[in-house]
Amino acid sequence: MDFLELAKKRYSCRAYRSDEVEQEKLDPILEAGRIAPTGANRQPQRILVVRTPDGMEKLARCARTCGAPLALVVCADTEEAWIRPADGKQIADIDATIVTAHMMLEAASLGLGSLWVCMFDPDGLRREFMLPARLTPVNILLVGYADGTPASPDRYDRTRKALAETVVYDTFERFE
Repeated sequence: MDFLELAKKRYSCRAYRSDEVEQEKLDPILEAGRIAPTGANRQPQRILVVRTPDGMEKLARCARTCGAPLALVVCADTEEAWIRPADGKQIADIDATIVTAHMMLEAASLGLGSLWVCMFDPDGLRREFMLPARLTPVNILLVGYADGTPASPDRYDRTRKALAETVVYDTFERFE
């Protein structure tokens, strides 16, 4: 399967079977996150694997879990992230997001559903999972076997803007 085919196959899965995700599938998902590019190769990502019923119950107090059997809480170590010299922007959140995207696509390649969750209580996560102060929770990736019919890979023709609406060449002048 080529990359565009895989990207179109992936969808936001909001219903999961109770089947556990096998370690043989979790390992390559985590490896996809490990090899993701990060600013200046600082690798500030810290990933909390939540897969016990107790852990998922804790997570459910902080975010919607949709019945997923596994969650990856992607955090950024703010003391290790690269900072852009021109304006001082620290890119830990960007790095964590790239890591999340890699893991999400690897999950899809393994036949697993996933849901990228950004609506959660960061302070709740800190309390429930004893996150150190230097770690900022950025994303939660729910992972599991989808329950229901997957979204059609052809949906993008209807649900996405045309390239002409989002891409310009050489200048943004026409948007002024």
